Amino acid sequence: MTEIHYVYIIQCRDHTWYTGYTNNLTKRLEMHTEGKGAKYTRGRGPFQLIWHEEFTNKTEAMQLEYALKRRSRSKKEEYVRERKGMADATANQLSD
Repeated sequence: MTEIHYVYIIQCRDHTWYTGYTNNLTKRLEMHTEGKGAKYTRGRGPFQLIWHEEFTNKTEAMQLEYALKRRSRSKKEEYVRERKGMADATANQLSD
């Protein structure tokens, strides 16, 4: 069985975004909610999952996480819009 790796972006209560990596998205989001996630997110809940992407390769996932963390908020928003647009286009093709 192949392990899935995730890069995710959550929006905090103060509308800031946090980008992270995990191999168990559900558990990681629970940790953020419980205040046991990243130091940055402690006390900033509740959170909204903005976006996530799955990888079968940990290195690729961590490289994307690093690249996203170095981007400005506007560049992250642009990336998410593009990725969501690609997913919507794929879903539309499958439903035709």
